[in-house]
Amino acid sequence: MLYAVVDIETTGGHASANGITEVAINIHDGNEIVESYTTLINPGIAIPAHITALTGIDDAMLKDAPVFNDVALQIYQLLNDKVFVAHNVNFDYSFLKHHLAAAGYDLQCTKLCTVRLSRKLIPGKASYSLGKLCTALEIPIYNRHRAAGDADATSILFNLLLSADDKGIIAEMLKKTSKEQALPPNLDKASILRLPNQPGVYYFKDSKGKIVYVGKAKNLKKRVTSHFAGNNANRQRQDFLRTIHHVDFVVCGTELMALILEANEIKRLWPENNRAMKRYEHKYDLYVFEDQNGYLRLAIDKHKKNNRAFQSFNNLLEGYNFLNQLVDKYQLCARLCYLQKTATKCYAHENGQCFGACSGIETVTVYNKKLNAALADIQKQQPSFALVDEGRADNEFSCLVVENGQFYGMGYFTDTKYLSDGLAPIKSDLSTYQSNSYILNLILSHAEQFPQKLYKL
Repeated sequence: MLYAVVDIETTGGHASANGITEVAINIHDGNEIVESYTTLINPGIAIPAHITALTGIDDAMLKDAPVFNDVALQIYQLLNDKVFVAHNVNFDYSFLKHHLAAAGYDLQCTKLCTVRLSRKLIPGKASYSLGKLCTALEIPIYNRHRAAGDADATSILFNLLLSADDKGIIAEMLKKTSKEQALPPNLDKASILRLPNQPGVYYFKDSKGKIVYVGKAKNLKKRVTSHFAGNNANRQRQDFLRTIHHVDFVVCGTELMALILEANEIKRLWPENNRAMKRYEHKYDLYVFEDQNGYLRLAIDKHKKNNRAFQSFNNLLEGYNFLNQLVDKYQLCARLCYLQKTATKCYAHENGQCFGACSGIETVTVYNKKLNAALADIQKQQPSFALVDEGRADNEFSCLVVENGQFYGMGYFTDTKYLSDGLAPIKSDLSTYQSNSYILNLILSHAEQFPQKLYKL
């Protein structure tokens, strides 16, 4: 078996928007280096000042260097059919795979990461960065942060790892079923092995234990491992993978419960990588307030985080249609509900005329009584029910409760008769969660799809 020990220098941290400036490849036969290759590469873009400060490579050095396409075939032939070895292998591999693909070559290699191998075979080190690890192991590095110097140091490290592997760990990692090399360099495979094949919520954490991403899963093990499949070269993915050091999880009875827990955890923790869920809110709400003359007024307005809303809507038209129905049914004033903004009298309702609240003819007491009746009608239309479903184990059931149109909470029980006396006796046994229109719509859709799970309260 032949190994290609690789190191590259680049203009930045992700392949999709950055070029390669230097490549070094040492072909290793399992005992020693049998062939070496190194070249500077002109990336066709300016070298950032901080990269020059780190590597010493500047634009002048690369002026007469070949572009990547000129050396792509040679690089591909050196790497093809070899085991691709590197320190944080997914970084180097993502760059070379991306740029070889652009040159017309499909790189498909088995990978070995010397970071992951070192953690297994040389445990207990303070740091597994190449520089600090080599210092701890007394491995000399010449021309640090240059491709050839780092590739040579990685080759010496690889020799040590081969010698230390008396339990066949490398052979195990190279098996197709291992999937080990797809994992982020700092994530222990044991964290993946302990994940169950059940619904739940998972938490990716950085080196300091800070939660950087929260996700839900129908199958925790499959969903978590799916994050590491493929070789997407964009910056967001590469930065994300580098931050992951640990994964924790909470098992849920159903995927719906996992969705609800995920939404609450994202709002509670505000992880930096949960961009989509952070942005989600219903856009418009129905509000009630009292004007300076004492009249209660209804208005459709943009969602405000800390204001109590009587109803939420996905868009302005949906909100106006709902408000128009209330105005017609209860003969409310269109102008006081901001449905008519001209100075003229209110337009006629289907069930009659405005009775003059907007001009002071209809008294505050009479008008507010009608409007309060409309609000009471909204409240009466709000459902109260429980969804009874599978639990986390065979002898367990889950219960998810909506009360007066608001999600109240969820929990687990072993007695199927726990709802026989209604909601009140079990409320204290439920975990309460924040309710919002996103969560409520999830629950209502599920109840409509699975009416056999519905228990009306």
